[in-house]
Amino acid sequence: MASDFEQQLQQLLRSLYPAERRPALIADILALIEKWRLPREQRSQSVDEKTIYLIAYGDGLYQDDEKPLRVLKQFADRWLQGLISDIHLLPMFPWTSDDGFSVVDYRRINPELGDWTDIHALHQHYDLMFDCVINHVSSASLWFQAYLRGEEKYQHYFIEADPQADYHSVMRPRALPLLTPYVKANHQRVYLWTTFSEDQIDLNFREPAVLLESIDILLQYAASGGRSIRLDAIGFIWKAAGTACIHLPEVHQIIKLWRLVLDRANTHCRLITETNVPHSENIRYFGNGDEAHMVYQFPLPPLTLHAFLRQNTRWLNAWATRLSAETQPINTTFFNFLASHDGIGLRPTENLLDDAERAFLVAEVERKDGRISWRNNPDGSKSPYELNINYLDALCEPDDGVNTKADKFVAAQSILLAFRGVPALYYHSLLGSRSDLAGVARSGINRRINREKLQLKSLEQQLVEPGTLRAEVFHRLRHLIYCRRTQPAFAPQAAQRVLKLGDALFGIERAEQRGQERISCVVNVSAAPQTLHLLLPGTDLIAMTAFDGSMTLRPWQAVWIKHSAPDGPRCTTL
Repeated sequence: MASDFEQQLQQLLRSLYPAERRPALIADILALIEKWRLPREQRSQSVDEKTIYLIAYGDGLYQDDEKPLRVLKQFADRWLQGLISDIHLLPMFPWTSDDGFSVVDYRRINPELGDWTDIHALHQHYDLMFDCVINHVSSASLWFQAYLRGEEKYQHYFIEADPQADYHSVMRPRALPLLTPYVKANHQRVYLWTTFSEDQIDLNFREPAVLLESIDILLQYAASGGRSIRLDAIGFIWKAAGTACIHLPEVHQIIKLWRLVLDRANTHCRLITETNVPHSENIRYFGNGDEAHMVYQFPLPPLTLHAFLRQNTRWLNAWATRLSAETQPINTTFFNFLASHDGIGLRPTENLLDDAERAFLVAEVERKDGRISWRNNPDGSKSPYELNINYLDALCEPDDGVNTKADKFVAAQSILLAFRGVPALYYHSLLGSRSDLAGVARSGINRRINREKLQLKSLEQQLVEPGTLRAEVFHRLRHLIYCRRTQPAFAPQAAQRVLKLGDALFGIERAEQRGQERISCVVNVSAAPQTLHLLLPGTDLIAMTAFDGSMTLRPWQAVWIKHSAPDGPRCTTL
C-alpha cells in the first residue's frame, strides 16, 4: 500500500504525466530523496527581523589573482558579520551568456570563481541562496550537445516546434524570436523553443527525465548549503498550444512537487519564486502555503522610485494600503527589494500606474543616462519592460551633492527595510555604487549598467574615507540594518498598517505580534520640509532622539519612531 507521501506525489503527478509512466517516476523520486536526505535537525524555514539578504555576483569583487568567491568571503567577514544573514549568490555555474543565466553545467562551480569548497567556506557564517535556472539551459551544455548528436536519452529534453504555427498568444519577455533553428548531426533542421535568447534553450518538462534532473539538482543545492533556492523565470517552464505559456496550472503543480520533495529530504530549504509580473499573478505562487515560501515583491521598486521622482506618494500609498489588507498563507512572506542584477521591472505596475506615469518613469530614466528594455506584445507592438539604471542614479539628480544623494537613497532603502516581508539588498546598493555606463558601452548589454565588478582594495579605501558617497551610503545603511535587527516589530509576520499622512509623506506602522510595541516608519519623499503629527510620542530609532508627537521632517528624511503601549495590546487587528 502506498504511503501518504507517495499518494501526495501521485496526486501532483497526475496532471503532468501519463498513468503508465508515473510508477517508475515515483520510484525514481524516492531514490533521489534517499540519495540526498539530510539528518533531521531542529531547524525551520522561518524568518524573522534579523533575516536580511545580500544579493551578489560571485565575481562582483576581485583582488589580484585570488578566486572571487574567496574575495567575497573576505569582504563579508570584515564588513557584513552581524549585518547580513543570507547571501544570494547569483548563478555561479559555468555559463555562456546572460551573465550566468545560461547554464552549461548545473552541478559544477564556475572554476573562474572557485569551487564547492569556497561555497562551503562562505556557508560557515552565512546562509546561502542559490539560483536554479531551470527553464532553459545553455546551447553549450552537455545535455543540448548530446541532443544535437542524436543521443537517445536527450531527444525529448527540448521542445521542437513548428515555425508555421500560430504563437501570437505567447507572452514574450524579450523582443527576440520565440523559435531558433538548429541543425542536428544527422542534418535535420529543427526549430526549438527559446523564450529568452538563441543561446538559452528551453527545457521540456513534459519529459519525466527533465523533472528528475531538476529534482536531483535542487536536492544537491540544498545539501550543499543552499538554505534558499531562487526559481528563476519559473513561470515559463510549461508550454501549451493556444495559451500565453506562462503561469499555467502545471507550473504550480511542479513547484508544489519540488516543495514536497525538499521537505521530505529534511532540507529545511526555502523556495523563492521569481516571476516579474503583475501582483495578482505573482501571489498565486504562495499556493495554499504549499508552494513558494517567499515571492518577489516586484511592485515595490518601481512604485518607490515613482514616489520619489513625483515627490508624491499617492500611487505607492494606494498599493501598500491594498497589500496591507491582504493575508498570505501561514509561513509565507514577500521577498522585498529595490534593486537587483536586473533592471526595474515595469510589468508589475500594470493596474497600479497608468501609461502616462510609466512613460514618465521611462523619460526620467533616459534623462539620467539609463537604458530601456522592451518586450513584444501579442498584437505586434512593443512595451517598455524594464528600466536599466543604477537605483541611486534613478532616484537622484546628476548635480545633487553627496549628502543629498545619500539622503534620497537611504530614505528609499528605509522603506525597503521597514516593509512587511524579508528585505534583500543588492550589493551595489549597500556599497553606494553608480551606473556603469562604460560597462554598457563595452558590452552593448543594458543590464551591465548595474553589474560593475569592484576591486576590493579600492572599495575598502572608499568605505573608510569620510565624505565619499560609498562611505555615506554604506554606514547609514549599516545603522538602519542594525536598528531593524533589534526590533521584533520588523519581523515579517508582524502587522503592517499604512498611515495617511498626505501626499509628500509615506508612512507605515509595524506592530510586533504581542501588540506591545509599534514603530511608525515615515519618509519625506519631497524636496520641502514636511510636518509630521502622530498620536503617540516615542523615540526615533534612527537619530535616537525623542519624539513628542510632532516634528518637521527635512527633505528626504526618514524616521522610525518607536512607541510603547503601556496599556496593553494596541495593534492586534492592523
